[in-house]
Amino acid sequence: MTATRSLAKIALFRQLDAQALQRLSLRCFWRDVGAKEWIIEYSNEGTEIFFVTGGEVRAMIQSVAGRDVILTDIQAGGWFGEISALDGQPRSASIRALTNATIARMSAAVFWEVLHQHPSVSDQILKQMAARVRTLTERINEFSSLDVRHRIYAELLRLSRPDPANKIGAIISPPPSHSDIAARISTRREMVTRELKVLERAGLLTRRRGAYVISNKHGLIQRLEDAREAD
Repeated sequence: MTATRSLAKIALFRQLDAQALQRLSLRCFWRDVGAKEWIIEYSNEGTEIFFVTGGEVRAMIQSVAGRDVILTDIQAGGWFGEISALDGQPRSASIRALTNATIARMSAAVFWEVLHQHPSVSDQILKQMAARVRTLTERINEFSSLDVRHRIYAELLRLSRPDPANKIGAIISPPPSHSDIAARISTRREMVTRELKVLERAGLLTRRRGAYVISNKHGLIQRLEDAREAD
């Protein structure tokens, strides 16, 4: 099997040996998808779990107002569809390819077999589900207690990683478009553009090739804390 048509790089299976990985890879249905192609749609029937072995995909839902809301981006090594595989209910989100991607589709029956035979896989699924509950709880709290400006700050911090050149700074790379940030926090692109300009004028955010640079991560955190205390 080719590297992109193997489950060897899927984080969920990192403790399985080569033979077990090969057997599972052969029990999957493989598909190459093009950028912008829909893989599954919200509320559709289907209980398979999917693994991304090449490329990147995006999980999203549509708000009551008809606006797309980005939940998360899933890169090679990740997976999606496990909720329906576990409970047999319709899909809880739509999945669209951001780039050309290679996808492995595994039936719910095989997935349950893996969970029962390999405790390390079960452990990772439980930890991931717990992490998602925490993230959703945090987002619900932000929507109920923060205005758009501070939700933008929170999302920038969530997308960032440490800046090796600045101990108090952070980097967001690749830089998301203003539309993508808006879709992550359910607001309009114009609002994001305005607030990013405010941060630039304050010297807290700069744009360079291939990245947003937060000059002082603690400065953004402090603004969030002040907003929460004032609520």
